[in-house]
Amino acid sequence: EDAAEWEINWEDINIGERVGIGSYGEVYHGEWSGTEVAVKKFLDQDFSGDAMMEFRSEVQIMRGLKHPNVVLFMGAVAHPPNLAIVTEYLPRGSLFKLLHRPHNQLDRRRRLQMALDVAEGMNYLHSCKPVIVHRDLKSPNLLVDRNWVVKVCDFGLSRIKHSTFLSSKSTAGTPEWMAPEVLRNEPSNEKSDVFSFGVILWELATSQKPWHGMNPMQVVGAVGFQHRRLPIPPDVDPSIASIIQECWQNDPSQRPSFEKILNDLQALQRPVLQVNQPSSLKPNHQLKMHYQQQ
Repeated sequence: EDAAEWEINWEDINIGERVGIGSYGEVYHGEWSGTEVAVKKFLDQDFSGDAMMEFRSEVQIMRGLKHPNVVLFMGAVAHPPNLAIVTEYLPRGSLFKLLHRPHNQLDRRRRLQMALDVAEGMNYLHSCKPVIVHRDLKSPNLLVDRNWVVKVCDFGLSRIKHSTFLSSKSTAGTPEWMAPEVLRNEPSNEKSDVFSFGVILWELATSQKPWHGMNPMQVVGAVGFQHRRLPIPPDVDPSIASIIQECWQNDPSQRPSFEKILNDLQALQRPVLQVNQPSSLKPNHQLKMHYQQQ
């Protein structure tokens, strides 16, 4: 492999303010060769030979990913004490932050489009060969650009799915979004991402924080061992509620693929568009359909 193609010198990055902190390290706003970038610097700089190989193979995967709903990888700093990953910078920050700020002004149409963006990005990752499993899909890992486009980011825990199943090292992720089998430390496949997407769709539909007021261990117990699920308020569009419930099936094989989720969400977009047409273009049954779905 030609490391020179993706390797960035730490000295060439102009590091600005810290904009985030995650389980793996800190994120800075920076500038590199005239472009705004996000720089993820790893807390653990003590990379053994094996870890270094893994880092390089992860970088090789990220290099090949090109999709409008996946955060663009620009390069990496491959030398301690500055091991870091450099990506495009998205000014609006995370979907979590946008949804849970005091004056959340995201209307229904925009939230539906955001759900579609995430499903598009995940469908792309799951269509890669071998399949890329995100493993830590959650609204704090979804970033929003200036045009409100949502992009999937942080494949920090993603591992290529070579075998049919992969076993998680530990539940290092955030339990509020994690599938029950992952919380139980059982082998899991890409269907664990579908469960997490269900939680994100629930957030978009309710603007609430998942399992708010519970500590991580309580969430592990509730979801992983007591088969509990977040309550879906009665005012949530029934079509959205049913997609959420399908994503939350206990048996991973019963959960839909992202391709199916995309089709279901796109079907919800259409009636919304029809209502804004001149009335002469609206057959009666379409109007009815629209109001049933509201």
